[in-house]
Parts: sequence; structure tokens; C-alpha cells
Amino acid sequence: MPAPEANSTRSILITGCSSGIGLHVARGLRERSYRVFATARKEQDVERLQTEGFESLQLDLDDTQSIQEAVNTVLQRTSGKLYALFNNGAYGQAGAVEDLSRATLLAQLETNLLGWHDLTCRLIPAMRERGEGRIIQNSSVLGFAAMPYRGAYNCSKFALEGLTDTLRLELAGTGIHVSLIEPGPIRSRFRANAHAMFLKNIDWEHSCHTVQYRKQIERLQQEGDAAPFTLGPEAVLRKVIHALESSRPRPRYYVTFPTYLFGYLKRLLSTRMLDRLMLKASGGGKH
Repeated sequence: MPAPEANSTRSILITGCSSGIGLHVARGLRERSYRVFATARKEQDVERLQTEGFESLQLDLDDTQSIQEAVNTVLQRTSGKLYALFNNGAYGQAGAVEDLSRATLLAQLETNLLGWHDLTCRLIPAMRERGEGRIIQNSSVLGFAAMPYRGAYNCSKFALEGLTDTLRLELAGTGIHVSLIEPGPIRSRFRANAHAMFLKNIDWEHSCHTVQYRKQIERLQQEGDAAPFTLGPEAVLRKVIHALESSRPRPRYYVTFPTYLFGYLKRLLSTRMLDRLMLKASGGGKH
């Protein structure tokens, strides 16, 4: 892989840099001499990133105008020579499928899928013109292995994987490489944010899933790691670096033991057997 100083002419736009994976990857790539455009939805997070020395700007994935303004700014500052995009900003909407309103599901897709799609499509022409680029999508083990009470998030990540696989095929031969990162449990603010969105959008006390929801709330409120084999965000950073710097980046990067395990079991087991395993792993079943 190139030495850090070899990256000094390479720039990358990262979404969701207020905390967790996005912030850690932004810091790690800056240490490798990348020019990092660290974006966040809230103005106070942008200001905090700027005080840390980042070229930071506001980017709300739910707002087309915000996306276009961020694209314009980044392409203007780089003279149209943006090297890479790391789509990372997302949240998890917990709740049984039958308790998801149309508006709640749409909101999940707007942030986790449609905003990424909009941003990506606005940057591809500049990469095409240069004949090179890297598009890295931060998916999840839940992008290929469904778990109960995560239907909205499963939906957004399954759709992302299909869209990304198609994009990779369509960009073959252009010099633009497209990769999926598929983490399992990673230390971040993801659970805290998921808890807030669950309470906001799910009428859990009047649902037939109330018993299971109580377990979900306990998990979301748990201090420390809530799942075995949880890793820090540096595990994702290592995969992002490979996707950026390898001459042959992989289409998919598994991160954490659960991702490797469920990837293997999905190929090995029947759907019914995998269902039983997922129900047991999640504490699901009859109410």
C-alpha cells in the first residue's frame, strides 16, 4: 500500500463524521495524509470538527439542496479532483415490521439509502472525468443476514447492497472502484441513536411485540458492549484503507467475527435453519 506521504494529493469526502466510525476514519485518513472533507448533519458538529482542524462542512442526507451545496463546495475546493467517497452517515430504526409506519420506513430509507445514492451520483461525473475514483459504502452484516426487530435497517442495507453491486458492474472499466464494508458490532453511538429513534417512532407499549420490545430497550440502554465480539472503529478503518489504496480493492470487506460467521452460515444452511439461528441469537420467537 502507498506510504502516507503518497496520499497527500488524494482527497476524500466522508459522511457521518460527528462520532463513531466516521470520526475515527476521518482522523485515521488524515494521519495518512489524505485531504479529508469531514461532513456532519448538525452545525455544532461541523464547528467541532473544524476546531479539530478538519475541512468540515454541513451535509444533511435528507436534504437534496444540502447535498448539492456540499458537492459544489468540495469539487470547487479540489478543482474537481475528488478521489474518494466514504458513505457512512446512517442510523438504525428498531421495531417490528408491522409497527413501522410508512413515514418511519421512508425516513430510514431517505437517510441510509436515497441520500447516499443522491450524493454518489453527483460525484461520479468528476471521477469519470479523471478516470479514477473510489466509492466505499458502509453497509452491515444486516445487509445480507436479516434479524427480527431490525426490519427498517435490514431493508435499507439489503437495498444498499443490491444498488452497490449494480453500480460496481456499471462502472467496470472506468477506473472507479466500488466496495462494500460489512461490519458487525462496532463501538459507536449507534445504539444510543437507535434507542432515541425507537422511542420516537414506535408505539411499543401498545404493540403485540411489547414483551420483545422490553428486551430490545434493555439491550439499547446497556452500558458497554451489548454484543459479543464487538470491535472498535479502527477495525473499519483498516478495511477502508485497503479499499482506498489497493490496486485491486475487494467488492466486499467483512468486519468482526459475526460477519464472517453469518456470511459462512448463509452459504451453508437452509433458510429455515438460518431463521432458527437468527431467532435464537436475537432472543426472538413466540410472544
